Amino acid sequence: MKFEIIPLIISLIPAILITLLAVYFFKMHTTNEERRRRFLLHKENQKQALPLKLQAYERMVLFLERISPGKLLTRMAPVGEDKKSYEALLVHTIDQEFEHNLTQQIYISDESWNTVRAAKNATIGIIRKATLKEDVDSADKMREIILTELVEKGSPSDTALAVIKTEVSGLF
Repeated sequence: MKFEIIPLIISLIPAILITLLAVYFFKMHTTNEERRRRFLLHKENQKQALPLKLQAYERMVLFLERISPGKLLTRMAPVGEDKKSYEALLVHTIDQEFEHNLTQQIYISDESWNTVRAAKNATIGIIRKATLKEDVDSADKMREIILTELVEKGSPSDTALAVIKTEVSGLF
């Protein structure tokens, strides 16, 4: 009896090895297939998402151009001489533009979104700072001060535009 078990065990060893190899290769194959399916799905999603991303970046560029102090002051002329009401009009316009584009943040990177928000806040800061100056007594004088600062320091929108252009060029 003892002699009959040893040949049986010896003949089972190759069968066990072949079974283990088959299981290993089957597992490897199914893993590769899963990865391939995920890659194809990701590739298809990217193809569909790219136009939405580009559209969001386009809207952010348009927003930044519209709130750029030089263009904003040209587009929004003062109604009267009161600097406070002109400040309120400009800030309200910037806030409205921003709220109109809030949903675009899901399509652009956090860095770009934070840069856009910073440009918006810096532009409002420039307007408010010009209003608080003692030598500013009218809306026209306020416009003059803002435009002078814009020429000296540049627009906050320019920095955000550079970040967005860099990011969009990386999409291709």
